[in-house]
Amino acid sequence: MSDKIYQPTIAGLRAFVAVAEKQHFSSAATTLGVSQSTLSQALAALEAGLGTQLIERSTRRVFLTTEGTQLLPRALAVVEAVDAFTAAAAGASDPLQGAVRLGLIPTVAPYVLPTLLAGLAERLPALTLRVIEDQTDRLLRLLRDGALDAALIALPADAPGMTAIPIYDEDFVLALPPGHPLAGKRRVPATALAELPLLLLDEGHCLRDQALDVCQNAGVRAEVANTRAASLATAVQCVTGGLGVTLIPQSAVPVESARSRLGLAQFAAPRPGRRIGLVFRSSSGRDEAYRRLAETVGTLIAEEHQVRPAK
Repeated sequence: MSDKIYQPTIAGLRAFVAVAEKQHFSSAATTLGVSQSTLSQALAALEAGLGTQLIERSTRRVFLTTEGTQLLPRALAVVEAVDAFTAAAAGASDPLQGAVRLGLIPTVAPYVLPTLLAGLAERLPALTLRVIEDQTDRLLRLLRDGALDAALIALPADAPGMTAIPIYDEDFVLALPPGHPLAGKRRVPATALAELPLLLLDEGHCLRDQALDVCQNAGVRAEVANTRAASLATAVQCVTGGLGVTLIPQSAVPVESARSRLGLAQFAAPRPGRRIGLVFRSSSGRDEAYRRLAETVGTLIAEEHQVRPAK
């Protein structure tokens, strides 16, 4: 009669499955990497706990009893489930071997995602990337709530409890209507913004605040245009239509200039710009993995965009 509170051990179930498959104790022990006596003890303990003989032994052969034949599929399912669990746990110990929920701000995502998706698929093939695009404040909120794993945002970020890894720096470029007198210039002083109608993105976009900071650092009060845009692409279209000028990051220049008759000008040194980095919860315990991810992201973007690795 079986002990109703008995819980089979994994070692006992593995011994049962191995002997059933090999029909030989010595071969089964070799498969499991244990001694034959250890195997026999584990199997005997399983049978005693269940109160059921699973394997019939003789001097010539080993075979399953009727009860053993009935229980083998269930034992096999348990062993396979344990192996799957162990494999999943091994993958979970390295986040870059599984799914990572990555947030990106709207002035980064459209311009670097093609590079990142293709490059990460090649360099980190076991990584499954899930992308969420949103403004900085909402991305940080999702990070704090555990709904995101990491985010590519502009630094610095006022985010207690977060670790930020700088990845790259890029210049701001002055986007102008076609034929504007400043188009093509390479040393435009930031003070020139005092005389230009500046198109800004809506509240919540970090690029809006950065553009105003450029004006403030230059000691000028921006002539803010009445038009405001919810996306950088819309702002560029408004610039092309003659409604004002705007600042765009260098990484956005190839895309935006390719689809618009856009005039571009470079600022004089020191050129204003921004720093992009990877932010994640300090409590996540994934510092090493996310530093590897940040390094890979930085390498990929630097290969295809005119940005500088952050120092």
